Amino acid sequence: MDQILNKVGSYWINKKANKEISSVGDDINSISTSIEGGTKWLVNKIKGKMQKPLPDLLREYDLPIGLFPRDATNYEFNEETRKLTVFIPTVCEVGYRDSSVLRFFTSVSGYLEKGKFADIEGLKTKVLIWTKVSCVTTEGSKVYFTTGVRKTRSRDAYEVQRDGISVDKF
Repeated sequence: MDQILNKVGSYWINKKANKEISSVGDDINSISTSIEGGTKWLVNKIKGKMQKPLPDLLREYDLPIGLFPRDATNYEFNEETRKLTVFIPTVCEVGYRDSSVLRFFTSVSGYLEKGKFADIEGLKTKVLIWTKVSCVTTEGSKVYFTTGVRKTRSRDAYEVQRDGISVDKF
């Protein structure tokens, strides 16, 4: 009887240990994905390439500074191709003053031009359902979100940085 209990106990402990080890591996993968953007920022800093804060970059390209969540501080910007990739710690939603909501993946990328962020990947907005945003343009006091249809919103609603609220899925 003792041998049977020892075998059952050993089996149960092995199962539990494997599950915990697997969980630690998943946690490490999650952490490495979320700090990937921060690591690249640190490497650029060590190389002597200091990037301006994200709100300053957006302002320079005539885009509202609150377009991204407040904790989206790490980014990569290639000045030659104008490709911008913004790293966000978790999938999240941001609500704005005009009652609009944007949903962000852990990285949002696209191409910057004066008053335009185009070919966007990783950004959705809620029209009637969640739809992919392919382009954000500005014109005076208006911000236009292209999602298959062009949705006009007040630029003032996007001029203040806001915190994102974590969500389970993009």
